[in-house]
Amino acid sequence: MSSPQSEQQLATFLSGVLSQRGPSALPYAEDIKWLIRQHLVALISSYPSLEPKTATFTHNDGRAVNLLQIDGTVPMPFQGVTYNIPVVIWLMDVYPRHAPCVYVNPTRDMIIKRPHPFVDPSGLVVNVPYLKEWVFPSSNLVDLARHLSQHFAQDPPLYSSPRPRNPTPNPNPNPTSHLSPTSGYSSGSYARPVIPPTRQYPPSPYGSGSFSRVQTDDPTEVYRRNAINKLVEMVHGDIAGLRKAREAEMDGLFNAQVALRQRSEQLGRGLKEMLDEKEGLEQQLQMVLMNSDVLEGWLRENEGKSKDGGVDVDDAFECVDALSKQMLECTASDLAIEDVVYSLDKAVQDGAIPFDQYLRTVRLLSREQFFHRATAAKVRAVQMQSQVANMAARLTHYVAS
Repeated sequence: MSSPQSEQQLATFLSGVLSQRGPSALPYAEDIKWLIRQHLVALISSYPSLEPKTATFTHNDGRAVNLLQIDGTVPMPFQGVTYNIPVVIWLMDVYPRHAPCVYVNPTRDMIIKRPHPFVDPSGLVVNVPYLKEWVFPSSNLVDLARHLSQHFAQDPPLYSSPRPRNPTPNPNPNPTSHLSPTSGYSSGSYARPVIPPTRQYPPSPYGSGSFSRVQTDDPTEVYRRNAINKLVEMVHGDIAGLRKAREAEMDGLFNAQVALRQRSEQLGRGLKEMLDEKEGLEQQLQMVLMNSDVLEGWLRENEGKSKDGGVDVDDAFECVDALSKQMLECTASDLAIEDVVYSLDKAVQDGAIPFDQYLRTVRLLSREQFFHRATAAKVRAVQMQSQVANMAARLTHYVAS
């Protein structure tokens, strides 16, 4: 188990444990480790009573895995007094896509209230709406701690253990050595939550104690101690500078990773578009090849006729089937009516025909032109279906050959 020794080393600690490789690496996804780091930094900034560390979590099936753990207390306002509820928050390997696992961690002089709407007898926090409605990526640890404080304030989960009727005299005359909000109530009233004992931290290695004493030391010893303190301060400053440089370097690497991932997605989309375009061009090439075969066949059949000079203009193109002949007749009639209407427009402008006769003639011609165009549209649709079937047959022939 490892944990940061001070708030200044929090970022370095998180960067170190999240960047580990090999058997000791944490089982979190690489693309969300930076988000986990931000969640923990924000949580410790808002709740300094909590402390991150790494510990071994054992599943119900016996599997043991190294995970991030948050140990400490969460403030709980109750009847105008703020109490500290000891909790342990486990960041499972699926965090932050799924909610963490939260336990209430009572001390020796505390018991868990039974039954409790939010805490089961084992200390597991259940039925908290924020945990059940956890949504990635908007949910975070700061909001979780705030919701725990609010729900615990509704019904405190921990209470002080009942005291014996004949307590042993306290050898410590200091009246503030044991704090308990239950001292002003009789055994018949409900018990109020207790304040857990303050966590004891090791003394500072830099000699900055809260008191001093008068002593006489050897000048050589004083000089040596001062030199050591100076060296420690210099090393501490160098470590802080290296930490800032490594954090900036990690930020740059994470940003480069995001940019590379975006470029990879763009290249993938571009490659897919190029493959689709290649497939479309290959289909167009097949159509051009098939049309070229048709034109070359027609040229071979009519090459001798052009040399003899006896080719009639009207007979230069023959209709291959009844649909083509009908299409040719409808198109010719449509264009002929168009020319007649144009001539009638000129005649009525010159006063060659009366206006009422012009209207009657144009109306009859327009009706006839409409029928020709409708027939041509139907013939074109049938020809298109036939051409598609013919192309499919030719394509099968080319693929087989």
